[in-house]
Amino acid sequence: MAKLRAGVIGVGHLGQHHARLYASSPDTTLVGVMDQDGARASAIAEKFGTQTFPGLAEFLTQVEVVSIAVPTSGHYAVAKACLEAEKHVLVEKPIAVSPNEAWDLVGLAGRHGCTLQVGHSERFNPIMPLMRSHIHTPTLFECHRVGTYSERGTDVDVVLDLMIHDIDLLLSCNPGPIEAVWATGGLLLSPTNDVANARIQFKKGCVAQLTASRISPKAMRQWRVFQPDGCVTIDFQSRQGVVGRRAVAFSGKPTMVMEEIQAGDAEPLKLQLESFLNAVRVRSRPVVSGEDGAAAVELAHRVLAAMKMPG
Repeated sequence: MAKLRAGVIGVGHLGQHHARLYASSPDTTLVGVMDQDGARASAIAEKFGTQTFPGLAEFLTQVEVVSIAVPTSGHYAVAKACLEAEKHVLVEKPIAVSPNEAWDLVGLAGRHGCTLQVGHSERFNPIMPLMRSHIHTPTLFECHRVGTYSERGTDVDVVLDLMIHDIDLLLSCNPGPIEAVWATGGLLLSPTNDVANARIQFKKGCVAQLTASRISPKAMRQWRVFQPDGCVTIDFQSRQGVVGRRAVAFSGKPTMVMEEIQAGDAEPLKLQLESFLNAVRVRSRPVVSGEDGAAAVELAHRVLAAMKMPG
């Protein structure tokens, strides 16, 4: 089987790891990288034994699959150019800044017969597939995702920067149509919100409470899911989970029986790229499709709109 010719656009904090994984994969040849910082592109190219390209047009003549890891504000323009050139695209989250841009990319991918996957890497966190089967009739989600301040990602609101991870994961649990959204936020160090809290009411009765912050003293990525027969706790950093099941003690009193689960140390980004390449080869729907990414952006914008509502 011939190797796929891969390239990376944007080789900063995250894009460098896309380059590393393509260079080391038995399924791909890293043809080249691009970055607005020429010195950075040259350094990454040298490190992984590939080349840089002076312009996008020449780059696109050489690749079949592309990872896009430029700042969020540039996702749409770069992904649009790649899809119009009929290249398969893995674009980091969020797929785009606005729902219109997101759905336009979905349409482009469909018209040009291209695979479009969105880099919601938490879907590939090894703890998630172990815990997903335990989430069956959720009534309440409590989602906390906070981190220390960094200028990286501050070109967009914390809702599109961090909360979008939990929005995507939440929608992947199929909670049903949304009835109402309430939200609040605040900006402290950035021109956009650095902290946000949202309450999402689903028509089936489930409620999700999401908190995101990029100005916390330490990082935390945790979920608690409550159901009629128990609860599920997920720590995405330690990759640990706890399943609590309602039971009756010998005394006849209700109690909770706890099962602890520990996931392995597989790299989520590596699993994500392998999934993307497989979708390209077998022409299957990606695990995190363009449609999934657009749906997450749509809900993120409902959260942003709710922040502007009085009261």
